[in-house]
Amino acid sequence: MVKPQDEVRSGLEVTSPERGVPAQKPVTLAMVAKHAQVHYSTVSRALSPNPTGIGADTVKRVRELATLLGYRRDEGAAALKRGRSRLIGVLVPRLTDVALATLYAGIDDAASLAGYDTVVANTWDEAERRRSRLDSLLSRRVDGIILADSHIADHTAHELSKLGLPCVLAMRRLPSEVSVSTDDLAGGRLAAEHLISRGHTQVGIIAGDITASTGIERSQGFTSAYRESGMDVPQSHIIASGFGALAGYEACRKLLELPERPTAIFAADDLTAVGAMGAIRDAGLRIRNDIAIIGYNDIDISKQLPIPLTTIRSPLLEMGRASLKKLLDRISGRPVDSELLKPELIVRSTT
Repeated sequence: MVKPQDEVRSGLEVTSPERGVPAQKPVTLAMVAKHAQVHYSTVSRALSPNPTGIGADTVKRVRELATLLGYRRDEGAAALKRGRSRLIGVLVPRLTDVALATLYAGIDDAASLAGYDTVVANTWDEAERRRSRLDSLLSRRVDGIILADSHIADHTAHELSKLGLPCVLAMRRLPSEVSVSTDDLAGGRLAAEHLISRGHTQVGIIAGDITASTGIERSQGFTSAYRESGMDVPQSHIIASGFGALAGYEACRKLLELPERPTAIFAADDLTAVGAMGAIRDAGLRIRNDIAIIGYNDIDISKQLPIPLTTIRSPLLEMGRASLKKLLDRISGRPVDSELLKPELIVRSTT
């Protein structure tokens, strides 16, 4: 019978002859301090996200040694100690949308530079799924939340405020809530002014999700510019579609079936425009020559298409970084205001 005291200790391993399997002993701060020949508190400061009161050479040496020994920081214990998790929750409709994925890349990049991690969840623009995902984020004790899936009459941001949890809206806007978005009214106007300059008087709009500020304001900006030029866009020529290639394809088919077919189409985002381009092709029509089309966001694929897409550029990476910065300001108790980023017309071959 082998007694526990007969276990053979070697380095940081505890080897049990009875089991015959080495069991790795967790590496502690005290072990790192002993090997580095510094005080425990010095190791603790050196391994913190923002070390203070300690030289850069010491920080580098302690971190290298900790990595060599296999030390893993206990983030749960650290969060309990400081009262913060250094986790940021992000809710998006779907990360398969390139625009939203780019937005999230900006959020995550800025978070990493600030010593935070992010947790992202897809809501698919469904209220029940949003509630489930939000509860999951709250259970992880996130320090704040970025909402990129807000809708008109949505009270999620208000509920978070009542809970005392800081939040910021990204891409989409709501009255009285802090947000970072493109000036979509101005973006819609840019699209309209471009088509007006090309002589298009009969136009259609694939409006996207008309319960989201992006769908509403881009369409409003577009129709306002046409109205001010003495031309109305008939309601029959404005199709509420949702976002994405399939939605764009189906909405474009409806526009092509109208008695007064439009000579140009404004799609509320680039993927929706890509779907519309497929419908134009399948109808035996030529893009630009028969029907011009303009999108929104300027995702990377827009300029790589067989017929490069004219679009309105939305600074998505900048939007993500700015929304994270505003959230960190709110977490720190600093006052913040909403921010509108400037859109830009990018003319390519579809107009």
